[in-house]
Parts: sequence; C-alpha cells; structure tokens
Amino acid sequence: MMPKFLIVDDEPTNSLLLKKYLEKYGECDLAENGQEAIDAVRHSFDVCDPYDLICLDIMMPIIDGNDTLKEIRMIEEESAQSDLSTKVSKIVMVTALSDIKTVFESYNNLCDGYLTKPITKNKFIETLTKLEVIPS
Repeated sequence: MMPKFLIVDDEPTNSLLLKKYLEKYGECDLAENGQEAIDAVRHSFDVCDPYDLICLDIMMPIIDGNDTLKEIRMIEEESAQSDLSTKVSKIVMVTALSDIKTVFESYNNLCDGYLTKPITKNKFIETLTKLEVIPS
C-alpha cells in the first residue's frame, strides 16, 4: 500500500511545494487549518487508514499547529486503546517559527521533526528519510 501524507498549511504555495516533493512517494491530502487536519486524521482512523506523515504548520487560523498536534496525538491514543495494532503518524512541524520555546513546545507535544521555512527539498527529503517515512 502506498504511503499517505497530510500537508497542513494555510498558505497554498507552501502546501503545493511540499505536495510536489511528496507525491512521487505516496498520496497527499491537504488541509488549510488545524480543524481540517483534525477532521482528516479522525476520518483516517475511522476508515483504518491513518496517515504515515503529517506536515504541520504552526501559525494557522482556527487551531494553531501545536494545539492541532496535541489533538492528533490524543486521537491516536484513543484509537490505540480500542485497537492495539494502531500505528501513529510521523509529524513534522514545518514553520517560520524558530524560537527555542516554540521548538521545545512542539517536541513536548510529541512531534517527530521540526523544519523552518523556507524548506529546501534536500533538507525535507533528508528529514523524511531519517524518520523512515520514505526510502533512502
């Protein structure tokens, strides 16, 4: 089965760039804010096909990236309690924010990686390879 990715960013240019980098590796869904991301993740668990990777911006309308991250991890935890085979998604924060407080908050909320914009293709692919989301 092909990997499945969710790109969450309120800036379409950023989403399309990441989609371009990822689409040769798997299927990409897009969300424009945290609420859309949470709904997509919940749906992916309802159909027993969770995302392999979620790329998550921090500064977004409705629900910001760190609150979205916390909510996604709660959905995964609830799902794991009802189904022991449930996997969790790798979540990489993709943001313009590089201050240490924000970085620590993201890791405390259990992100797997953190990239600051502008994202270069090489850095992005290198990060996903290290996380074993895509083949090396």
